[in-house]
Amino acid sequence: LHPDNFVNATEQERELSLKRSSELNDAYRTLRDPIARVEYLLAIEGERKEGEKKQQAPPELLEEVFELNESLDELREAKASGENLAGLKARLESAEKNFQGKLGEVDGKLQAAAREWDAAVKAAHAERRIVMAKLNDLLNRRSYIRNLVINVAKELAEV
Repeated sequence: LHPDNFVNATEQERELSLKRSSELNDAYRTLRDPIARVEYLLAIEGERKEGEKKQQAPPELLEEVFELNESLDELREAKASGENLAGLKARLESAEKNFQGKLGEVDGKLQAAAREWDAAVKAAHAERRIVMAKLNDLLNRRSYIRNLVINVAKELAEV
């Protein structure tokens, strides 16, 4: 399949070789990346569309997310008015560290659920669906928390 093996082949064979080689490389990258692997698994199992990301705050984080968004708004207002940012910056750095910890926890749970899936592949359909739902929920949580961390880091970088 490697394109180097098709240098003297017809144009159609070279294009097909290049296409297949690219597909293999994409598949390898997907399987190597635990998050991409779970996203792909959910897509082929019909649990979500490929590339779909749900941005819904996990219920137990709503209060923290609300406080974080308030702090981000305060930071933006303080930057615009030239106020002292030290206290706000420290509070946001602490929140960022907190959410990075939560992201790490979700990543650990996601890896454990992926191992559960690997074990459940040969199991009954109902058991597979339970693990699928767990993977989907964890992936959604990860996506939401990751975006929070990115937003805080972005705002702090501009201070």
